[in-house]
Amino acid sequence: MKIALAQLNPTVGDLQGNAALVRAAADKAVTLGADLLVTSELLISGYPPKDLLLREGFAHACDRAVSALAKQLPRGLAVLVGHPTKWGVTEGRIANAASLLLDGEVLDTIHKTLLPNYDVFDEQRYFRPAERVRPMELRGVKLGVHICEDAWYGEPHTFYHDRPLQQFDPVAELVSLGADVLINLSASPFEKDKPHRRLHILQRHVSQHRKPFVFVNQVGGNDDLVFDGNSLALDSAGNVIEQLAPFAENLQLVPLPLGEGGRRPGEGRSTGRIPSDATDIGASNADVSLTPALSQRERGPDSATRPREADLLDALVLGLRDYLRKTGFKDCVLGLSGGIDSALAAYIAAQAAGKEHVHGLLMPSRHSSEHSVSDAKLLAENLGIDHAIIPIDEMHRAYEATHIVGADLASQPGGLADQNLQARIRGALVMIRSNRHGWLALATGNKSELAVGYCTLYGDMAGGFAVLCDLFKRDVYAVSRYINDVREGREVIPLSSITKAPSAELAPDQFDQDTLPPYPVLDAILEGLIEREESVATLSENGTFPAETVRWVATKLDRNEFKRRQMPPGIKLTARAFGSGRRMPMAAKFDFGGSP
Repeated sequence: MKIALAQLNPTVGDLQGNAALVRAAADKAVTLGADLLVTSELLISGYPPKDLLLREGFAHACDRAVSALAKQLPRGLAVLVGHPTKWGVTEGRIANAASLLLDGEVLDTIHKTLLPNYDVFDEQRYFRPAERVRPMELRGVKLGVHICEDAWYGEPHTFYHDRPLQQFDPVAELVSLGADVLINLSASPFEKDKPHRRLHILQRHVSQHRKPFVFVNQVGGNDDLVFDGNSLALDSAGNVIEQLAPFAENLQLVPLPLGEGGRRPGEGRSTGRIPSDATDIGASNADVSLTPALSQRERGPDSATRPREADLLDALVLGLRDYLRKTGFKDCVLGLSGGIDSALAAYIAAQAAGKEHVHGLLMPSRHSSEHSVSDAKLLAENLGIDHAIIPIDEMHRAYEATHIVGADLASQPGGLADQNLQARIRGALVMIRSNRHGWLALATGNKSELAVGYCTLYGDMAGGFAVLCDLFKRDVYAVSRYINDVREGREVIPLSSITKAPSAELAPDQFDQDTLPPYPVLDAILEGLIEREESVATLSENGTFPAETVRWVATKLDRNEFKRRQMPPGIKLTARAFGSGRRMPMAAKFDFGGSP
């Protein structure tokens, strides 16, 4: 059976536009001689549709779109498409479904069994699980169709990953009922190292059941989530016989010998290249092209060795690009300080929107060093982006000359109020440009700063999108070096921005490390506190980190939840990003010293 894998980039709620993506993919699949086209989870509605699913008529509209799509597809080509449905649901709510379309008809529909309810997932809020599991039949072949989480049964769960209510393995059940091939429709968001974990899970199923496995994942950004694609096909021996490029729309044909033994492990393994029978379907509803194909130097000998920094960078670029495109923005504006965070954010913006659509503001204060301005100018020139210099000292002095407010500032020269004022002046200038020209304002703070409150409400947190909000400072440096050394092969981000000691430059002779632990230490502690929810005692056990330092970081982390609630949306890159997947109280008290 010749199966076409369609890695598509839907827009949430755009039922007609998403159906058009399927039609375009179907036309190309026919030219390649495909028997079956497989798309991703909830493709018709886009993922995640969230509370659109609760709106009266939305699920029925999705069903109508699927019925109409079936009549518009080329005859002879079978298509598997994901969508929300009322079909087959007897007691309210809706189901997360996959339907098999052929020759103008909806031949069959199955429902998702395991409904994730952890991290950013809230599917038990919307969906009813499948009442039973069964294969679909197509021309004498039994298709073991299942949806995303259905393949994750048996995977070791972390503390925040609840086991599903249905305590059985849908994949094993499909095999027991005679499935010839396993087909998973997914909308699996990107996280660091998740593509490798996903591959391990699929290979575990193949090892247990000796059945070929087809996995099709959504690609693109929707709000704070980025979907990496990485769709693939495994033969019955667990070899990756084909894999689609990450972070780009693509269609690829896989001739799959069903019922035959696979090659021995290691034989014919994919190198991660795009084979000659693959078709780049492009950004069908985009104004700019998606991430270009990677060089062999970036990719490595196979997809398992692709640099971690490449995944992070491509996720950031694609996430911002789709946020701009799907919300109707063309241009973006941000402050350029000469530091590493704004430099990386500007590079991402130039890749996402195009250099002609990025506008930088250099806003030196009386405390700004000469190299801050020169580094910011060099960055803008290297990127070829529009930039302007707006000194803020005159505005700063106007506040100081104001009655009452000026007295407050004079009572503590260079204090917190004065430092935050400078950040807020800059934030106001960025927002003036944003409001006047309709540009998306970008906040540039990283996860390390957001975690401990080293960011200013209505200042450097001002804007419509927080590009780096789930990137620790250590990764800001790593991705910046990767850009210069690998992606660009030249110094685009000024070396001085990478090597100089980080500083907010809001007071004389100010450096981050005067009040913060060294970033490698801070980030390691934050990773333990946030991503593993470890206690102060655990992190300081056996002298790993000083208990006083860990307690200080933990206290700062919890006390600044109120700030993070007010930050713009940003791109999720880790298992525990700030936002909907991490729900901490703002008004709370806990004794870290007494924690177990």
